[in-house]
Amino acid sequence: MKTPISDFVSKYADSDITRFHMPGHKGKSFLGCESLDITEIDGADVLYSCNGIIKESEDNLSSLFGTAHSFYSTEGSTLCIKAMLALVTLGKKNPLVLAARNIHKAFCYAAALLDIDVEFIYSSSRHLCSCELSCDDVEKAIDNCTRKPDALYLTSPDYLGHIQNIEGIAKVCKEKNIPLLVDNAHGAYLKFLPESRHPIDLGATICCDSAHKTLPVLTGGAYLHISKDAPKEYTERAREMLSLFASTSPSYLIMQSLDICNRYLTEDYRAKLLGTVNRIEHCKAKICNLGYHIKGSEPLKIVIECAEAEKLSAHLREYKVECEFADERYLVLMAGTENTESDFVKLEKALECYKGCREASKLTLPIGFKAKKIMSIREAMLSASEIVPLSQALGRVCATPTVSCPPAVPIVISGEEITAEAVDLFDRYGITSISVVQDG
Repeated sequence: MKTPISDFVSKYADSDITRFHMPGHKGKSFLGCESLDITEIDGADVLYSCNGIIKESEDNLSSLFGTAHSFYSTEGSTLCIKAMLALVTLGKKNPLVLAARNIHKAFCYAAALLDIDVEFIYSSSRHLCSCELSCDDVEKAIDNCTRKPDALYLTSPDYLGHIQNIEGIAKVCKEKNIPLLVDNAHGAYLKFLPESRHPIDLGATICCDSAHKTLPVLTGGAYLHISKDAPKEYTERAREMLSLFASTSPSYLIMQSLDICNRYLTEDYRAKLLGTVNRIEHCKAKICNLGYHIKGSEPLKIVIECAEAEKLSAHLREYKVECEFADERYLVLMAGTENTESDFVKLEKALECYKGCREASKLTLPIGFKAKKIMSIREAMLSASEIVPLSQALGRVCATPTVSCPPAVPIVISGEEITAEAVDLFDRYGITSISVVQDG
């Protein structure tokens, strides 16, 4: 597969052009990548009105994923989330989106900017990052909405590796004539398993992939995918909605990595992915034999349930192994095709050397999600606010989401009242101050 963006930039970098254009480094080396860092010069195309090399590269991507069209983002899935919510609420007065409660805080920012009313689906999952739903759960939630929602929004896979029943839920949405949106930030690779588990192939209307999370793409590289079954307006206006929220200076370094990744995916990636998945399964079996408990998850995650997950994370760091996430219950490791055999051996050795508790946590965390809604997300985020110590937050209204990234799942949604359970959970996650709406 051709790599038109990368080829153009490499040729430009090797030429004797004198750069009287942005960026200010003029191609001179400070980090080492500057010669390839360009802007929208003649021939380089323009991301949000492309008709040249970027369009060609996106067409390559679209053929890989089998979509009506797939669009590049150099600002992660955050930008794609805003764009896809904008697409399904175009022209709607008082739009309503039904969402599983484990949304990324980027969803809240989008809801504020677009003035979307949100109703949440809750589950019996006892963790901040998880909201495991059945098709019946979804159907009941749709039927119980105050009015017909303009879209259903799911996060799948979630931070703990759970994949929703996208195929079944998509059928429910089709019966209800509601578009299904999926935050598939952690699952770009799902398309390339022996049997695709990618949301678009399972019936999602629109989804976003953070390519940089699981593929060899620079941080910030992401995809917005529009299904062939989606209304044509979504494809026709997607670039416009992306540009509504995006920087006018997209990174050509990130675009080159997205472009090169297309070729990478067409070569031996499927075989490499299968080999990696098999190695991960072998690793999981060995970890279980060491006395740890492994939570079922998507193929590229290793999720260890451990009463001392945070201590275990610190122990791994001493062995020069950095995990993705750890809290009081789970330690999450994200693997990929670029991890080597020695990486897995190092991980297994480090886990073998841990002298602490290896048992799964019996801790039941207070979720505190079902707080009373006092105002809309938009009203809360755009109200006058103040930062108060956690000890003074009880009973106040959350202004902007306060949570670290990872996992970036808000403990309290903007506009909700902060409960005692939420205060406890904030404390458990080390959050000591909260943004609240000013009284009066």
